Amino acid sequence: MMFVKNRIKKDFIMPLKSNRKVALTLADKKKGKYQRVSSVDIKANAVMEIYIKGVEFPLILAKQVFKNEDSSSGILYLVSNDLSLDYLSITTIYQKRWKVEEYHKSLKQNASLEKSPTKTVITQSNHFFASLFAFVKLEMLKNASCINHYALKTKIYIIALQKAFRELQNLKLLYQIS
Repeated sequence: MMFVKNRIKKDFIMPLKSNRKVALTLADKKKGKYQRVSSVDIKANAVMEIYIKGVEFPLILAKQVFKNEDSSSGILYLVSNDLSLDYLSITTIYQKRWKVEEYHKSLKQNASLEKSPTKTVITQSNHFFASLFAFVKLEMLKNASCINHYALKTKIYIIALQKAFRELQNLKLLYQIS
């Protein structure tokens, strides 16, 4: 946080672990009176100014409560050094950033960007392009089928295994190998 604000001179929004120690006022910070962020009573759809141990400037805190697909609930604590932001701005900006995280994760894991065995610039460029192309194809399939990238990759893998097994069986019959 200190690096981003002081060295890079940028504003940030980032998640905060629930056990992070915060002070609710500058006076509390000076007295060393900190509490876990999970114990802070913050209203829904609101932000509050806080001070974090080891950070010299005030931050705003937003508590985002959301429902998971399995009907359980989750809590995400977000902080920003831009004190002019409101709850909606913080959560909207963070959600946009999360989409970028999903893109990078899928590009690396599902389109095999990180599994490049290449050594030269040309082959690395080709692998990068092929991975981007694979991601775009997965995204198109996701939109058409309403199935996420991981499930699509699994389906493609199973179909490929089934076809390989059928081909192996055909070769076995052709050469009459038992």
